[in-house]
Amino acid sequence: MLFAHLPRLAFCMLVLLLSACASGPQTSSRPVDPMNVSVSGSVNRDFLQAVELLQGERYPEAIELLQSVVEREQRLSAPYVNLGIAHYRTGDEKHAEESFLQALRAAPLDPVASNELAVLYRRQGRFDEARKTYTESLQLHPENLPLIKNLGILCDLYLQDVNCALAQFEQYLKYRPEDSKVAIWVTDLKRRAN
Repeated sequence: MLFAHLPRLAFCMLVLLLSACASGPQTSSRPVDPMNVSVSGSVNRDFLQAVELLQGERYPEAIELLQSVVEREQRLSAPYVNLGIAHYRTGDEKHAEESFLQALRAAPLDPVASNELAVLYRRQGRFDEARKTYTESLQLHPENLPLIKNLGILCDLYLQDVNCALAQFEQYLKYRPEDSKVAIWVTDLKRRAN
């Protein structure tokens, strides 16, 4: 579910941002390594405060603060992803999409930004764009469980592509065999495939 784990996502993004060291801007198609980016203390402080605002569901204030953060630091995807989440939570899908796309400009094929954007596309009925976003990011991050699972959901429920869904869910279960819900989905897909 889109943004169902906002506190965990925000925490993950926070860890990424706060663990920054020193380097220059990114030039490859791989996500920027936050361990190699130097950010100012005020950016860190404001990002922390924005995460708290997101967790407190104070989205307009979070948006304002995150816009200030991204004006000062464009190399990291985390502030853009959180800005997209805040926009989405206020019902502004247009700006949510723009923020996720900005995150992907900062860190092409970043798995978190790609997943959030693809789920947004899916919810908007833009299934081909969602599939493309998932598959491109999975080429670089083949073990990313949210990407794998959400592509499976897209293939099953929205594209009616049983083989694609089955492949994704079986891949997912290699890493999460204890997920009984996905195991049930696989059983159902195998039945439908026959």
